[in-house]
Amino acid sequence: MQNWAIYTTKTMNEEDDLDLSAGSTEFAVRRLRLRFGGSLVDPRLSFNLQLSFSRSDMDWADTQFPNIIRDAMIFWNFNKDLQVGFGQTKLPGNRQRVISSADLEIADRSIVNGAFNLDRDFGFQAFWRPVTGDQIVNLRAAVSSGDGRNQPAIIGGGLAYTARVEYLPFGAFTNGGDYFEGDIVREQSPKLSIGLSAQHNENQTKTRGTLGKALYQQRTANVIYGDVLFKYSGLALYGEYAQRTSGNPITYKDTTKKDYAAIFVGSGYMMQASYIFPSMWSIATRYAVVQAGDQLKGLAEYQQQVNIGANVGYYINKHRIKTNLEFGTNRTTLYNSNNAVQVNYYTRLNVELGI
Repeated sequence: MQNWAIYTTKTMNEEDDLDLSAGSTEFAVRRLRLRFGGSLVDPRLSFNLQLSFSRSDMDWADTQFPNIIRDAMIFWNFNKDLQVGFGQTKLPGNRQRVISSADLEIADRSIVNGAFNLDRDFGFQAFWRPVTGDQIVNLRAAVSSGDGRNQPAIIGGGLAYTARVEYLPFGAFTNGGDYFEGDIVREQSPKLSIGLSAQHNENQTKTRGTLGKALYQQRTANVIYGDVLFKYSGLALYGEYAQRTSGNPITYKDTTKKDYAAIFVGSGYMMQASYIFPSMWSIATRYAVVQAGDQLKGLAEYQQQVNIGANVGYYINKHRIKTNLEFGTNRTTLYNSNNAVQVNYYTRLNVELGI
């Protein structure tokens, strides 16, 4: 369960006097989920089931129906270094997306993740660790529908092909620390993980592949994602870069070209740093930029977004029970309006309870 309260100021032009009056307030259950997992018949046959119940978790704005099922996956584990699965779950995309939302150190993921992440999809997945020991190599791959979770039958063909490689030059992180944020365990020696993900999505039906509003015609897009994570003695540094390309990203409802839906092409990058004190108090900061591609010139999406945030948190029981307070600003450069810059400020209180 994740409860938060957000106060956001009015959006103002950069040259205007500072105005901290309310533009919006949000008091909400951001996430409310049930998760089940275990083995069936044979210990090598396992499953993962996750259900979600909050409005924002159900993609209500895009789908207009209660999209409750998040994960419904069956795995066959040949051994600890080789696994295959069938069903619906997260694709092997950027690290911050694959990390559970319960294991984030700032209340939500970055705007880069929001614009480019690969999210959940239905299909086949495989994991293989061909190199282990003092150095580790992880390989992940998926063949999936490319249209997101709980989709009806799609007219025509087209699948998504996703692959990820990770290199850990200093060996494994303690307790799987490369897949939770913040150095809670205070690594006794430096740990580093370098990851690269790529996806080719043929004939996708949504503006962001597995997410977003419906396109008027199917399109093909490619995404690349690179990320780097470093942890040592309470310090965690994380960065990622993303890019989406498409040969013809804009679709129109009819020949008048008044109503459109476009694949969000462009690039983004994010840098995040944190330090967890022995007392389990933490400080964190994030800088993220999303840049729309020139193919979107003239559309509302043709802009640059910048988010800067600072966070103070306290881990009552590691990531299972925690609270944090975030302060930040969003800056939007409107390329279609002579590069006018709009700014707002926000503060967010977040409290989480988990298993």
